[in-house]
Amino acid sequence: MSAIEYETVIGLEIHVQLATVTKMFCGCPLSFGDPPNTHTCPVCLALPGSLPVTNAEAIHYGLMMGMALGSELAPRSIFHRKNYFYPDSPKAYQISQYDEPLCLGGRLGDVRIHRVHLEEDAAKLVHVGASGRLHASDASIVDFNRGGTPLAEIVTEPDLRDATAAADWLRMLRSTLRVLGVSDVNMEEGSLRCDANISIRPVGTTELGTKTELKNMNSFRYIERGIRAEAARQEAILRGGGTVEQETLHFDPRTEAITSLRSKEDAHDYRYFPEPDLTPVAISQAMLDRAQAALPELPLARAERFERDLGLSDEAARLLAFRTELGDYYEAALSSGAGAEPQPLANWLGNELLSRLGADADPADSKVTPAALAQLVALVGAKRVTQGGARQVLDKLISDGGDPARIVEAEGLGAHGGSEDHAPIVEAARAANPDVAEKLRGGDMKPIGVIVGYVMKQTKGRADGGEITRLVRAQLGL
Repeated sequence: MSAIEYETVIGLEIHVQLATVTKMFCGCPLSFGDPPNTHTCPVCLALPGSLPVTNAEAIHYGLMMGMALGSELAPRSIFHRKNYFYPDSPKAYQISQYDEPLCLGGRLGDVRIHRVHLEEDAAKLVHVGASGRLHASDASIVDFNRGGTPLAEIVTEPDLRDATAAADWLRMLRSTLRVLGVSDVNMEEGSLRCDANISIRPVGTTELGTKTELKNMNSFRYIERGIRAEAARQEAILRGGGTVEQETLHFDPRTEAITSLRSKEDAHDYRYFPEPDLTPVAISQAMLDRAQAALPELPLARAERFERDLGLSDEAARLLAFRTELGDYYEAALSSGAGAEPQPLANWLGNELLSRLGADADPADSKVTPAALAQLVALVGAKRVTQGGARQVLDKLISDGGDPARIVEAEGLGAHGGSEDHAPIVEAARAANPDVAEKLRGGDMKPIGVIVGYVMKQTKGRADGGEITRLVRAQLGL
């Protein structure tokens, strides 16, 4: 009897820090890295008699997100008190949304959205040792600057099936949120945090297994590794005859150890009840019109346009669409009038330019203007410079900037002649390598690189490799 094969079932809960000027329910400014407890007031410290007021801009950003995700926007939504006792929560509850959230349903790519709701963030615990340095043992102090920061929580359906797909989808979501302008989605600063609900089940079954939750993962690599480790842990438990317990877990990316934080709470454990100090959020037509007018072209739509209108490959279209700065640079190059073909231009930007600048670089910050890259690609397309020569030109553009055509002329990098000029060099290459020529006549084309390399050396890399290959075949009658 064969062993049971398991599949992973993943749902994500993403917390997005909204890019408002002030906190969710008070007028304190948002900050990152400022001295502790310098942005607080009676409301976010929960002092007696203080009353919250809902941040209208946070509602606006929530509506934009709902529209971008195709959610159903609630004409009326309310805030609730989510009760729990923890040192980083001065009220001993969090103002959140429960059964009447701002947005319900929706989809991004192949993943369905369950809901999008608004809430406030907790404060930040800082662990300090006896020496006064950060430590994890002696004491914890609380910085309330972050307390009350506006958050949108996006909850997906359990539609993801592996760790890589989860990280890729989260990248798509981050690109979408960045384009919307609702958050800086800086994972390093905690503006985008992800919890993953993970279960496994036998392949071919539809019943969900017992899920666990990995908390507060803040990098794509962290998320991939954490999901893989937890799926492997659950599989080992089931294969050993054990039972997976529903609980909240922490994944340590340094050791890949998974430790339990607490038993997983259900909704009734939080004793939700409507927030009595806040009126319901009623969405007017003016609010909907403002949110709709603020929507830009979204990454998925841009990728579809690149494929449909420009004939780009799926991979190139997604790279350019999901990284806004690359898409903007590409479209500027394409519209420069240099005459570069869309797919070769995308290839030179994604493969050649980024490999030199760095995978995460913004080419707009380099000395290579969009028009210069487009002109260089057009020169290659017109066979006025070879691929190898063009790479040398690109290196020069990166270091000094300038005009590609002038660099080609000044450096003597123009493509070397045509077929008539190359024919005697190809004949000389065959004569110098008779064994290679014999193999080529016999149908073994692997050694053709020896002939091409000989010609390239004689022409100082200025011959076109494709043209040389054609000439070799023609001279050998292949």
